[in-house]
Amino acid sequence: MFGKLFGRDAERPEANPYALPVPRRQKNGMYPLRALGDTRVLALVEAADAGDWEAVKAALVPFDLGRDHAVLGELAELDGLQDWIGRAVDEDKEHRATALLISGARHISWGWEARTSARAVDVTQEQWRIFHERLEIAEEQLLEAAELRPDWVTPWRRLLTSGRGMSLGPAVNETRRDAALRRDPLDPGTHIEWVSQLQPRWGGEPGQALTFAREAFAGAPDGHRLGCVVAMAHIEEWVESDQKNCLVTPETQDELLDAAERSILHPAYVRSPGWQEDFNIFAMALSLASESIALPRVFHALEGAFTPWPWKYMAQPEKMYARARRNA
Repeated sequence: MFGKLFGRDAERPEANPYALPVPRRQKNGMYPLRALGDTRVLALVEAADAGDWEAVKAALVPFDLGRDHAVLGELAELDGLQDWIGRAVDEDKEHRATALLISGARHISWGWEARTSARAVDVTQEQWRIFHERLEIAEEQLLEAAELRPDWVTPWRRLLTSGRGMSLGPAVNETRRDAALRRDPLDPGTHIEWVSQLQPRWGGEPGQALTFAREAFAGAPDGHRLGCVVAMAHIEEWVESDQKNCLVTPETQDELLDAAERSILHPAYVRSPGWQEDFNIFAMALSLASESIALPRVFHALEGAFTPWPWKYMAQPEKMYARARRNA
């Protein structure tokens, strides 16, 4: 039935042997994704949560932390990791670059936790002090990690975030963007980070991010995750706009449909750990645009899996996800 309704691309992919069992869904049919939906990532997070550096290194073996933004992100958001990762930096010379990368990424997230998401005028002097103190540590550690491992992309993407937070200016951030893209010209994480950088609230010009996203995706092969950058550029456009229906235009609907079909809905798309976030990005963008062709297919593939990003741009993320899913 669903094959007829959604087309061949809706056929289930081969079973993932590392997929976490789907937990009992909430009444609205959704569930928050845990550990990228992957048993190996869960083992990594649990090892880090226990402060077991040897177990963390063992759990990292299947992953390339120098290129996998999603896996690094799971560690960066782990409360308490900052309490012990410094020992690994100081004591494990062989794996110093990995420890520096993890610690630097964590200090950025930890810094933003101190700053909070409040408007700049509402952030206290003490919050600013802690924010900058933690970002300065992150900068130092990530730059050293990048020096130790010149092939890595993830330090440069994270340095874009810290550079924006510390207001280091366009020249510094453009240099860091270029450093990341030299290592991987199609890296979605770097492109999405730059889409944020180009927003008017960070000094960009209206329409600049969307132009950047379109040009980037135009050079990507079919099935590439870079289509998410176009979706994120539209979401950011909505965040900046005073009009809640600004994306509800035939042109935007057509562009998002094309981007979805050329990326996440294409047969060549690879469902790596955390693929559900790619689909959540499109789910939010397509929903904001009131698109009706790709949106049901995206929610069908998700089977209720919810990721905070990018729904956190909304006041009630889970409620808005459930509403969009229900209306798809």
